[in-house]
Amino acid sequence: MNKIESITGTCIPLLLDDIDTDRIIPARFLRCVTFEGLGEHAFEDDRQQDPDHPFDKPQYQGASILLGGRNFGCGSSREHAPQSLIRWGINAIIAESYAEIFFGNCTSLGVPAVCASRATLETLNQTIQNHPEQEITVDLLTMKIICGEQQFDCTLPENARAALTSGTYDFLAQLLKSTDEIKAQAAAVPYFTSFA
Repeated sequence: MNKIESITGTCIPLLLDDIDTDRIIPARFLRCVTFEGLGEHAFEDDRQQDPDHPFDKPQYQGASILLGGRNFGCGSSREHAPQSLIRWGINAIIAESYAEIFFGNCTSLGVPAVCASRATLETLNQTIQNHPEQEITVDLLTMKIICGEQQFDCTLPENARAALTSGTYDFLAQLLKSTDEIKAQAAAVPYFTSFA
């Protein structure tokens, strides 16, 4: 399992509040058997309605950090929303707040979803728009967002930060890594072994 201590990359600004999962990935794309190919459909309806959408602007292509607003990822609990962002290339999100299930999905997929103040978001938004090539670092060890010479505080619940920085955020990987212990424990439990 990979430890995630910091993420560095350029950023795509989407400083809007109440971005729900239906906007992140429209419902018609939920019929997929795997998550492959979802990235190209991230914000598809918004992008069709807004020719100036940041996800279509050439200066933000290749960005790995997403800047959002308040209550990011609200709405339904579909895992497809963070999966589509990951497949678009997003490795970290900075927002004012998150819907709880979306936040949990991000964490379990290894995407730090840190919170920052509105003033910080507005400063970052302006910097990104003026200098889209500017790299940003989200440092989970110091809980700082570093943008050029500027540093900003960010927050992340300690259980999520610990899971990401220790590499224990992937529950399936933890189970697979512990296969021998699980089998040994199951063999010692009478009601698992007493069936004919």
